[in-house]
Amino acid sequence: MPSDASPLIGYVVKMYPRFSETFVVTEIIAREARGERLEIFALRPSDDTRFHAELARVQAPVRAVPVPRRLSAAWDGLRRAQTDPRLGAAIARHLPELLAVEADDALQAVDVARQALDRRITHLHAHFASTATTVTRLAALLAGIPYSFTAHAKDIFHTSVDPVDLERKLSDAAFTVTVSDFNLRHLRDAFPAAGRIVRVYNGLDLERFPFVERGPRRGALRLLAVGRLVEKKGFGVLIDAVERLRAEGVDVTLDIVGDGELAPQLRRLAAASPAIRFLGPLPQGEVSARLREADVFVAPCLVGADGNADGLPTVLLEAMASGIPCVSTAVTGIPEIIEDGRTGVLCAPGDVVSLTEGLRRVSRPDYPVEATTRRARQLVERHFDAAAQAERLAELTAADAAPARKEAA
Repeated sequence: MPSDASPLIGYVVKMYPRFSETFVVTEIIAREARGERLEIFALRPSDDTRFHAELARVQAPVRAVPVPRRLSAAWDGLRRAQTDPRLGAAIARHLPELLAVEADDALQAVDVARQALDRRITHLHAHFASTATTVTRLAALLAGIPYSFTAHAKDIFHTSVDPVDLERKLSDAAFTVTVSDFNLRHLRDAFPAAGRIVRVYNGLDLERFPFVERGPRRGALRLLAVGRLVEKKGFGVLIDAVERLRAEGVDVTLDIVGDGELAPQLRRLAAASPAIRFLGPLPQGEVSARLREADVFVAPCLVGADGNADGLPTVLLEAMASGIPCVSTAVTGIPEIIEDGRTGVLCAPGDVVSLTEGLRRVSRPDYPVEATTRRARQLVERHFDAAAQAERLAELTAADAAPARKEAA
């Protein structure tokens, strides 16, 4: 058990909890399991209506950091910070930095810095290189403590990303984590002068995803896809591929789990097909049950028109761990886990012909389900164990810890 004298790490996230970000919860649980003390700072209230049962295992307190909605409240907050001897001089020194960001981000950074000092937090870590890291970087400057962040996908690939801002965050961080070798190469190539960047895959609690051996398939080929209904997930291409297979006489069904902005459009696209069902968002336990029941998991990811792409979908790792054959596409880090013909079927992103052929391959009676799924499970065990990832994050944090709290610079 951690003692009150052990280092205290603040996790800064834009929203907590968030239904689609199970990897954050898994990481927090794994770090707590190895004895680390954590506190969570949430910059926005959650707007999700359903939550995963795993949240109950998180011990860290959640500290909401509200955005002042009245000018008087914002002014009072700044006045209190300015009169705090620990923060007043730091705010004055870093005023140009605070004025360079959005007002909400600056005010929340001051609040997080104050709480970090009050709580004796020794390190701040943010998830995503966007708002959460903007606030974290400024809060760390004001409090005089190191920070780090995890860069995922949209926060580094989207056309809205400001490269100057991202380079500043990379350079000032004690270290930066990213979730695939593809991302690592991209960041190192694009920002050669940046600070330390390391790859730490998102981990899984492998006990929650036991390998289930598949028996002979009977009846229709049951496909399962899980994810937010947004462009980068490629579900429109998948619906087209399923309809092509059915036109060829292949008995196939598709269940899609998730919700998102493209839900009405995708439902219209599939309206004429009795073989396609939209199940809406489901908690992680129900997704696990669906993975055990389906014949093939499909992640037809692509790069969106705005540059948005998946990093390495956590649900694809969950599927591989569970023993279900997987079909996906060569986007960002996915080829690091889906090796065509060995751990799954890899298709060209956004290519309905390629995806149709990939699904056709796994539908054949001679597809090597057992050998492929066992290799996939072994890969996940070697590289995606949440306990091992937590150990690596702890090592990185300890290596960059200040020997003593430095005076805010």
